[in-house]
Amino acid sequence: MAKIKIQQVRSIIRCPKDQKATMVALGLKKMNAVVEHEATPAIMGMVEKVKHLIKVID
Repeated sequence: MAKIKIQQVRSIIRCPKDQKATMVALGLKKMNAVVEHEATPAIMGMVEKVKHLIKVID
């Protein structure tokens, strides 16, 4: 499977609990943190849920 890199670009301070939990599940806890994941349907669903807080890096 393809790999994707995800960078957190916005704070999760004023976000709902479910979005905070999604960010932690993705491994993003600090601003500008970058994580790499397999592009599975589950991961892509999480990315879609918090797309306003992250940036997908090529």
